[in-house]
Amino acid sequence: LKNQLLTDHGHNPLMKKVFDVYLCFLQKNQSETALKNVFIALRALIFKFPSTFYEGRADMCSALCYEILKYCNSKLSSIRTEASQLLYFLMRNNFDYTGKKSFVRTHLQVIISVSQLIADVVGIGGTRFQQSLSIINNCANNDRIIKHTTFPSDVKDLTKRIRTVLMATAQMKEHENDPEMLVDLQYSLAKSYASTPELRKTWLDSMARIHVKNGDLSEAAMCYVHVAALVAEYLTRKGMI
Repeated sequence: LKNQLLTDHGHNPLMKKVFDVYLCFLQKNQSETALKNVFIALRALIFKFPSTFYEGRADMCSALCYEILKYCNSKLSSIRTEASQLLYFLMRNNFDYTGKKSFVRTHLQVIISVSQLIADVVGIGGTRFQQSLSIINNCANNDRIIKHTTFPSDVKDLTKRIRTVLMATAQMKEHENDPEMLVDLQYSLAKSYASTPELRKTWLDSMARIHVKNGDLSEAAMCYVHVAALVAEYLTRKGMI
């Protein structure tokens, strides 16, 4: 079924069903042994069908990054290590797929996933997660094949960006009982990603949720108006509208 799975760069109903099975294994509680085998199977899937994750729509790459990053915060050090190495493999494979030019697709989806996880997972950004970021950095620094490329420094930049987001989130936590200060911090973070529409949208959506929670519906509406304008501007630049 390989040819069918590769139709439309892997964005087809059959691949979606196959990928959903893999994703289900990550979303349900598994034993340590089962998870390690799931990670191995995912490496094979990424290696055999790279276009599914690095071409066309980003939904599968996004979903995979989100689930792997959750395991980078696991209580089990062995699982954290395996998850970190799998995420590194996803980035490294992306780099190879572009002819060793960049791994922009995975880079962006990892940052977006971290931004989403902050709201969804308690304790994300703690010591365990920081250790996983260090493992990813070490993998890049010790990979001799790409030692003389931009890849190690790009990975370092990615982990630095993640830590910046986590630090900003820690500040937000300190001001969680001060809605105005909290939103100001989120606005600053959204503004810092003005050149990255997907990330700016992620933080504007987050701001809108806080406004709705606080009953500030006019402010929430303004956030969604900004999101709509952002999407419209992006589609216009792409020549889609």
